[in-house]
Amino acid sequence: MTDRADLPLPDYDHLPLATLQHRIRSLEAEDLDRVLAYERAHGDRAPVVTVVEERLRQLAAGAQPSGGDPAAATPEAAPPPSGGSEVSPASSGPKINPPSHGDPTNPAQPRSTG
Repeated sequence: MTDRADLPLPDYDHLPLATLQHRIRSLEAEDLDRVLAYERAHGDRAPVVTVVEERLRQLAAGAQPSGGDPAAATPEAAPPPSGGSEVSPASSGPKINPPSHGDPTNPAQPRSTG
């Protein structure tokens, strides 16, 4: 059985189908076989299986893997956080004064009649 770490696409589980369709074009048949075995053992999603099988048929018919790095960054993935919070006392909002009925330390004032 193929393990996720053995896949030629390190972010395979997070790739949208359209991206996967383009990323597998750079893979050799043996790499596609590993992707197909992993997919069948884990998700067995029909559209994914169909795309991989079609690419395997194309390679068997004489197509060549395209150039490119199958492990390149994907535009669908957000960049990692830069770390740290950008919130500071200088960027915080003004201090609010809650209404008297919302603050137990500020009892309501009696209403004047008149």
